[in-house]
Amino acid sequence: MKAENNSQKDNLHPRNLHRSKYDFEKLISNCPELKAFVSLNKYGIETVDFSNPLAVKTLNKALLQTYYDIQNWDIPKNYLCPPIPGRADYIHYIADLLAESNNNQIPETPHVLGLDIGTGANLIYPILGNSIYNWSFVGTDIDQKSIENCSKIIEANPNLIDSISLQQQTEPRFIFKNIITPEDRFAFTICNPPFHASAEEANKSASRKVSNLNPREKRNTNPVLNFGGHNAELWCNGGEIGFITQMIYESAKYTSQVLWFSTLVSKKENLSSIYKTLKKVNASSVKTIEMSQGQKNSRIVAWTFFEAGNSQKHFF
Repeated sequence: MKAENNSQKDNLHPRNLHRSKYDFEKLISNCPELKAFVSLNKYGIETVDFSNPLAVKTLNKALLQTYYDIQNWDIPKNYLCPPIPGRADYIHYIADLLAESNNNQIPETPHVLGLDIGTGANLIYPILGNSIYNWSFVGTDIDQKSIENCSKIIEANPNLIDSISLQQQTEPRFIFKNIITPEDRFAFTICNPPFHASAEEANKSASRKVSNLNPREKRNTNPVLNFGGHNAELWCNGGEIGFITQMIYESAKYTSQVLWFSTLVSKKENLSSIYKTLKKVNASSVKTIEMSQGQKNSRIVAWTFFEAGNSQKHFF
């Protein structure tokens, strides 16, 4: 996350609530504890120290409370604290994708069921998808502590209880197996896959990020990440491309149960391999949606096994 300035964030989705600079007066009125982290930068603009994990977490708490009516949101120390504007963008682009299969109307109904692979301790995609579009979700993770924290968030927000369910993936080598049952019908799956191939690679990247956010600090071998993240959230064997390749091959076993599979792809150089694998499994349609927040560029790759024009109403 980068410090905000006065300019409109035109690179965010047109429906994103966070295209303008943060309204700190409004945020602090809803979440007074944020005030301790707000100061003026060298341009005289209000901001928070984005290299401080507690500041970033408190900003997220204020955003969720102010714009999405989520109370008492919290995550354990060292767990991933996602930037809300970018995560909201993913949800909005999925909505556009579903509209294409629904007479160009975004289906805003609890009958739309999404599957969040690796929901983390933050539960951010189900929270946003439910708040913005009234969708229902199943959130999965291999980490028991993440699932337990998501349960606490749901319990603190009764409006989520009937809309979001959780399931721990007990076999980490699988993604959809054990999760998608024969009677399930998911309108979409979403995923922010582990980025790195090893803990060492993750640490090196973290060190660079901390230096970029606070250039005066010397690089260290055990940096504190502003956005947190423990092992399972940051790296896996094979890294991003290994995880997504596994996801694609598994998706071919659930062709009639999921309308759109999707994942974030951070590394552009992974796209050609991803497209080749999707061709191998005979995906009917593949879409790549470019996204950016601040100076970070990413993209969503989505694929379906349904032919255009086939009846897809049972997903809505």
